[in-house]
Amino acid sequence: MTQLILIRHGETLWNTERRMQGQLDSPLTERGLWQARQLGLRLKTQAFTALYSSDLPRAARTAEQIAAVTGHDIRQDERLRERHFGVFEGMTQQEMQACEPEAYERFMSRDPQYAVPGGESPAAFFARCRSTLEDIAQRHADETIAIVTHGLVLDSAYRAASGLTLVAQRPVPLVNASLNWFAFDGERWSAGLWGDAEHLGPDGVTIFGDRRI
Repeated sequence: MTQLILIRHGETLWNTERRMQGQLDSPLTERGLWQARQLGLRLKTQAFTALYSSDLPRAARTAEQIAAVTGHDIRQDERLRERHFGVFEGMTQQEMQACEPEAYERFMSRDPQYAVPGGESPAAFFARCRSTLEDIAQRHADETIAIVTHGLVLDSAYRAASGLTLVAQRPVPLVNASLNWFAFDGERWSAGLWGDAEHLGPDGVTIFGDRRI
């Protein structure tokens, strides 16, 4: 049984502007950097054997703050990137509707096979996330590992563990700089504590992410 601590990166500028990030990037805000440092302090007392990260800067910089405290090397893996949203990346919801109305309507229909022009479909993204996380978990059988990644990678793990379909809306929020616990036994996923942000205190939590995605 591998224990996985999946961590969403700290708050970014585009999070605060409600822009679709996808595989583009925006910097961590000052609050996001503080959140990342708090993650490091929280994980200083948590035993884990390896630290993985998406190679996108917002995740990598969050992982750097953890590594600075825990002493782990960071193993970057581009397969841990956020879903690619094609022409929607960098846009607000209102801009998507105005610039790409037909694509936006199909996107919001939650068709698992539909890919925004230039992007990934939900089905393809879910398959990427599941195979990547299982590959990493199998390298670390019976260990605990930490993975800094993105909101919809967490969403995919949640769906794998809960059986929630790609069409259904996720009933839980995506919390920046939170700890989300999962286990993989080589065949099945199970979920533990979700959205643990105790290290941020009551005033340090930011929750961004549209549950309809």
